[in-house]
Amino acid sequence: MHVSANERFVRRARRLAREAVTRIGDEVHQARLALGLSQEEVGRIVGMSRSKVGRIERAEYGSAPLADLVRVAAVVGLELSVRAYPVGAPYRDRAHAALLDRLRRRVHPDLGWRTEVPFPDVSDLRAWDALITGRDFRDGVEAETRVRDGQALERRVAQKLRDGAAQHVILLLSDTRANRSFVRDRRGSLAAAFPVASATPLRALAEGRDPGGSALIVL
Repeated sequence: MHVSANERFVRRARRLAREAVTRIGDEVHQARLALGLSQEEVGRIVGMSRSKVGRIERAEYGSAPLADLVRVAAVVGLELSVRAYPVGAPYRDRAHAALLDRLRRRVHPDLGWRTEVPFPDVSDLRAWDALITGRDFRDGVEAETRVRDGQALERRVAQKLRDGAAQHVILLLSDTRANRSFVRDRRGSLAAAFPVASATPLRALAEGRDPGGSALIVL
């Protein structure tokens, strides 16, 4: 059964949340015992009930606010550190799906078209938004409805091309004022990374041919 990138994202997020809450609860429990404090004493210091402290330690309080976890940890001499960094594909919305569909309708039916295609390395959580395949080519598609950080986008696409087992990459952008401004502002770096002009790959894909290189398409 095919599992979409969004489904994999949600499953992984749930698993990581369970693991984090369990780990924090166990560490708080062990630290509290080492200090000889009761759950009631910890709760009194932070303004919680004894039962709530117990649920945190047993990982039964899965929806505990981050502030509660930080406060309880601090009482037993622990500093809870939280950071966020990109590791996989983000959640995609309907506008993103509609953008991909606009390209799909331009692609010749003889070409292969799949969406949310995982990378070959099963430990790599990234996926191509779409993969277009022909008899002698395999092109990944990275779609963006709105570009917010041009440098980050170019870096991400380059890394996906390196690791995603595709010959070329098509950067697909929604035809909006903001995205057209992005293309104008970064004309030089985009031309170097995506040397095939927009009309050329669209014509080639419509005819069932290899676009001939990485390309930027605005639709």
